[in-house]
Parts: sequence; C-alpha cells; structure tokens
Amino acid sequence: MGAQLRVYKRRIRAVTATKKITKAMEMIAASRIVKAQRKVAASMPYATELTRAVTAVATGSNTRHALTTEVETPTRAAILLITSDRGLAGGYSSNAIKQAERLTERLRGEGKEVDTYIVGRKGLAYYGFRERKVADSWTGFTDSPAYADAKRVAGPLIEAIQTETAEGGVDELHIVYTEFVSMMTQNAVDGRMLPLSLDQAPEEDGAKGEILPLFDFEPSAEDVLDALLPRYVESRIYNALLQSAASEHAARRRAMKSATDNAGDLIKSLSRLANAARQAEITQEISEIVGGASAMADATAGSDK
Repeated sequence: MGAQLRVYKRRIRAVTATKKITKAMEMIAASRIVKAQRKVAASMPYATELTRAVTAVATGSNTRHALTTEVETPTRAAILLITSDRGLAGGYSSNAIKQAERLTERLRGEGKEVDTYIVGRKGLAYYGFRERKVADSWTGFTDSPAYADAKRVAGPLIEAIQTETAEGGVDELHIVYTEFVSMMTQNAVDGRMLPLSLDQAPEEDGAKGEILPLFDFEPSAEDVLDALLPRYVESRIYNALLQSAASEHAARRRAMKSATDNAGDLIKSLSRLANAARQAEITQEISEIVGGASAMADATAGSDK
C-alpha cells in the first residue's frame, strides 16, 4: 500500500510542475495579446488609405496593370498560408491549414494550378510530412512579425504576379490567415490580394453613390501603380501577419488556461486517491496492531492457565 501512495505523490508532483509551466505560458500569452492588438489597430489606417489610393488610380485611368486587371482565363494561382512557428495553441494552425486546403480544392476545381507559399513551421511541417511541393517558406517571426518580415514575404509573391504564367508566374494571389475577432473568437479566413477588385475598396458611411473626382497622374498611371503594387501587397501581408499573431496568442492563452484547469482537476483527483490510499494504509496498520495485541493477550492468558 505504501508503494501505491508513493506513486500518487510522484504523479501529483509531476502534474503540479506541469501546471506551473502552463500557468506561466498562459500569463505570457495574455500579456502579448494586448501588444499585438495595438499593432493591428495601428496598421489598419495605412492599409485602408493605401487601398483607397490604389482604387482611385484604377478607376481614374484605363491602364492595364497586374494590380487591377483581371485575366480572362486565369490558369495559375498562388496561396500564402500563415501558420505558427510554435505549438500549444489549440487548433490555431490546423484551422488555417484546413481553410487553405478548402481554397486549394476550390481553385483546382476552377481549373487553376496552385502554388503554395507558407509562413510558419507548423504549416511547413504539415506539407513536408505529406511530401507536397512548397514554392517558398518563411519561419521564425510568427509571434511578433515586423514590417521587414512582411516585405521579405511579399518579394517572391510580387515577382510571381509580374511574371507570365508560361514562365512560372501566376494570375492571382490569395492569402489565408486567422482573423482576430475577440479574445475568444478567431476565424481562419481567405481572401484574394491580387488582382484587386474595385469592390474591395473601403467605403465610409454615406460614401455610396459619391461621384469620384478626376485625377492627373504624374509621370503616368502605370508608374503610379508600379510604385503602389509592392506597398499594397506588403501592407496586406503585414496586417494579416499581425492579426494572425494576435490570434495565435489568444489561442495559446485559451489552450494553456484549459491545460491549467485540467491539471488542477487532475491534482484534486490524485489527492483524493492518495488520501484514500493513506487511510487504507493507516487502517491496515491499526488492524495489524490490534491483531498483534489480541494475539499477545491470548498468548498471555494461555500461559497463566
């Protein structure tokens, strides 16, 4: 019985140590969410105004450009999938991967070949385990992305959209990331980055039906679009990285809180079992003492006769 009690005590110590780790990870993730939320909010005005500027150029000129011109029969598309570098975040990465799988199937159903670009070790491991081809990948910054990281990711994508499909280029750019809605809700979403649809332009309240002014472009509308193309792609990717980072921290906080609560419940259960084992051990010892005393009393009574 003593050996069983030692087993319970050893398991309680192990679970207690795990609980301390998960509690610390929960607190770290909670502290990082606020910072990530602030970055998301700070990036929104720039992305919104940049999209508005691109839309103004597109509607104010007849220039055909990869940024705004739809290909009549697109045959090739690129998908940028954003996952995490680390685990212990519940279904955060798996939900994004599932969304990318659905998007891939839909694009292939439309007769398009798909090139996949991946951010994060989890997505890269998923595709690597299944021996699927990945056009390019980036790791090491998913929990705290900088604009330089978005710029690095955007480079190959911009080059692909500017290259003819016969030479390995693509007709469309899509992105899959996790949208941060609240501390409890994060949704895996997908969207098309390029070509930019004019209905993607943000509209202010009461702006519908407003007559747009005429613009003069210097040196030309094409040169303006050439300058805006990398900025637009970089800003979209940066905002998606920030939203994904906030979602990752929120998912990890929720997962670690659940693990901490489960560890607490397991400690209570093991403590009850340990107490029961201790009580059984004490009862057995008392029974042995009583039995021994009774035997000695019987022996003494027999010798007196």
